[in-house]
Amino acid sequence: MKSIPTIKLTIILLTTLFSCKAQSGESTSAAEKRKAVEMVTNHGTFVMELYNETPLHRDNFLKLVREGAYDGLLFHRVIDNFVIQAGDPDSKEAKSDAALGNGDVGYTIKAEFRPDIFHKRGAIGAARDGNPERASSGIQFYVVQRGVQNDSLLAIAEKRINTMLARHFAYKDPAYDDLTASLEKAQDAEDMKKIRKFSDQLDTIAKTYSKFEKYTIPDAHRAAYKSEGGIPHLDQNYTIFGEVINGMEIVDAIVKVKTNNRDRPVDDVRIISARILE
Repeated sequence: MKSIPTIKLTIILLTTLFSCKAQSGESTSAAEKRKAVEMVTNHGTFVMELYNETPLHRDNFLKLVREGAYDGLLFHRVIDNFVIQAGDPDSKEAKSDAALGNGDVGYTIKAEFRPDIFHKRGAIGAARDGNPERASSGIQFYVVQRGVQNDSLLAIAEKRINTMLARHFAYKDPAYDDLTASLEKAQDAEDMKKIRKFSDQLDTIAKTYSKFEKYTIPDAHRAAYKSEGGIPHLDQNYTIFGEVINGMEIVDAIVKVKTNNRDRPVDDVRIISARILE
């Protein structure tokens, strides 16, 4: 191997450094220090760290925190042994019997799936609707709370991952453009009967669809799911962009609150404030 003279190596390193700095206001390098956000709730405080590997989601979340967008919002969806979810702007002034979860900020974030980022316990994920691009909500997020998995559950999860992937790739397949166009038209018209009809047809196609690379849960992820917990069946379908690094016991406490039949806490669980830790 040829050696590079020291002075040339220094120039290369400096050029690389300045090039990286110029790409974004927030660093996109995984090696850079991650930004941390403190979330104070009426049940206690937890701290999350945002991944540099998912810069679109990271930068959007930081922008919203700086704007105070999360202050006063509720955790409107709480499911024991699954997730706590927040970020619906409509929840700030919501009445106790209001159905929540559909509020948003009018834009989505492009999906950022990474092979080494997964739904381990404590992971921060971006909520989304059933859009074919799997784009994330501009504001709603969830925290993974589920406990440990075993081999049987992981086998089921892997099958579910591939079922969702099959549906996604079938949706994108030009061979089914007529069907997907009909489904989108029904969704725009909010025609539930036709939505169910075309969605069922797509599900039937997905059961035998094979024009995609099937996903296998990596051994390292399997080990984490079996020792720490998580929600493996959502991998590669919902973007994970951070993790709780302190205060996971607060998340565990929140999932134990009493909820109604819509999974909304009977007594409000509110974000008092969110701030970036410098």
